[in-house]
Amino acid sequence: MKLVPIGVSDYKKIVEGGYYYVDKTLLVKEVLRHGEVILITRPRRFGKTLNLSMLRYFFEKSESGNEHLFATTAIRNEPDYQLMGQFPVISLSFKSIKETTWELCYDTFALIIAQEFDRHIYLLSSESLRPSEKKLFQKIQDREASIVDLKHSLQFLAELLSRHYNKKVIVLIDEYDVPVQSAYVHGYYHQAIDFLKTLLTAVLKDSTILEKSVLTGILTLAKAGIFTDLNNLDVINLTHAPMADLFGFTHNEVQELLKYYGLEDEATAIKEWYDGYTFGMIDKIYNPWSALKCVQAQGALRMYWANTSDNVLVKKLIARAPMDIKSDLELVLNGVPVEHTIEETIIFPDLEYRSELVWSLLLFTGYLTSSSYELKEGKVICSLIIPNTEIRYLYTDMLKNIFQESVLGGQVENLLRAIIEGETDIFEKLLASFVLNSMSVYDLPSNEPEKSYHLFVLGLVVALSDRYEIKSNRESGLGRYDIMIIPKKADLPAIIMEFKIVRQGETLEIAAQRALDQIQEKRYAQELHAKGISQIREYGIAFQGKKIYVKSNGEKITRES
Repeated sequence: MKLVPIGVSDYKKIVEGGYYYVDKTLLVKEVLRHGEVILITRPRRFGKTLNLSMLRYFFEKSESGNEHLFATTAIRNEPDYQLMGQFPVISLSFKSIKETTWELCYDTFALIIAQEFDRHIYLLSSESLRPSEKKLFQKIQDREASIVDLKHSLQFLAELLSRHYNKKVIVLIDEYDVPVQSAYVHGYYHQAIDFLKTLLTAVLKDSTILEKSVLTGILTLAKAGIFTDLNNLDVINLTHAPMADLFGFTHNEVQELLKYYGLEDEATAIKEWYDGYTFGMIDKIYNPWSALKCVQAQGALRMYWANTSDNVLVKKLIARAPMDIKSDLELVLNGVPVEHTIEETIIFPDLEYRSELVWSLLLFTGYLTSSSYELKEGKVICSLIIPNTEIRYLYTDMLKNIFQESVLGGQVENLLRAIIEGETDIFEKLLASFVLNSMSVYDLPSNEPEKSYHLFVLGLVVALSDRYEIKSNRESGLGRYDIMIIPKKADLPAIIMEFKIVRQGETLEIAAQRALDQIQEKRYAQELHAKGISQIREYGIAFQGKKIYVKSNGEKITRES
């Protein structure tokens, strides 16, 4: 039985170490048929690092030769196989550059570049190098070079390799955008952009010694200044058709994987949890990391990808998003597709004032996928959905954390307990306190204030999802309720909430009673009765600014913040 390659991203180690490998070697063929500089974007943990490692072992000149690594692969039967081992290769990965300061970031760049120079240390014995070049080579290798020399280090190394082998060079750079995201989050964005722009464009722009370059990342930052001067960049993102089946696992690949490990009976559940992505025109793409982790755990269904992905930026953007985005996010959580224009290139500082860019970020980072898309006037319009159960649970956890961090920490559990046990006075007191202390960070639009309170409370009760099914804005009886909390076990009560803003001439009490009356008149409990649920708590919640009044179908206690 072959080993499951969890955390193994070196192609040679996978082949020689007896690991299970899903053959993606036809990427070689695709790379050769595309532009001189190719940027491929996919979500984290979708096989980018392993694929670039495979490209390196295929193309790179090696004294021992790497033919045995491709003996039984798909590329072995293609005409392009003749290019096996024909080029010098520069290969770097920036996926570990997540530093909190520019100084640490620069030092990490210097270390990674020095390691690649060390991999080509044989050049110091080459007769093609001049003494001054050997001296500079050693400075970079010893991390003693100036920032100017480091910015041009990849161009310098490419020139030396091309001269030594009398061949053009292939440059491979994995997760090029990780340092940029960290720089944006930690406040040294412009320094990182300035460094990367020179580092990359110097080696990639109109170079007579460049055979091919492949970069991978999550986002396209072409307009951010990094690739401004490049006119030979071929971008392939997840809305484009090429290479769609070469990152992530296809349905057939997963079926073969499960059959090999004797998990065919788990196929349906695994599909619901980890399938659902659409790349280009191919749907049914599985998250490969989660699928492999699930196989390793003998079919145990857990949130594997969520525990590896850096969602700090996504959480930050959702927490401060305006009401229209929160409303659409609520629809997505309820299984309703939302349609948005997708910006294929992102400038991080634009996220500060262009809130709609959050949809592009969610798509490209893998938190959403497109059920369909079309081009309108040069713009990509996507119908966005949550791809699978794993990501749905991830959103639930993320929203719970966002709301719990924004309110009075430990009191959230007390509020939830009060809701379930029908302690109306405690529910009202804590909700009033949360609104008073936290509502300022949420939008209070004058045209739809009820939505603001609705979404605020919805974010709080999401924490009940381990025991309850949370529904919002669904049809039941003769209308659409605001929030319904349906127990997964019969010994727990169901909860219906309706929100009302005080009208002119009304009191808080009258508005809360109006909410309760609507629950009865519209027969919202009909859905619960159909499920055989008899214990139901109904709450009418009235707001006037930051004044709160909660009335229930049991005892009523008034409290004002």
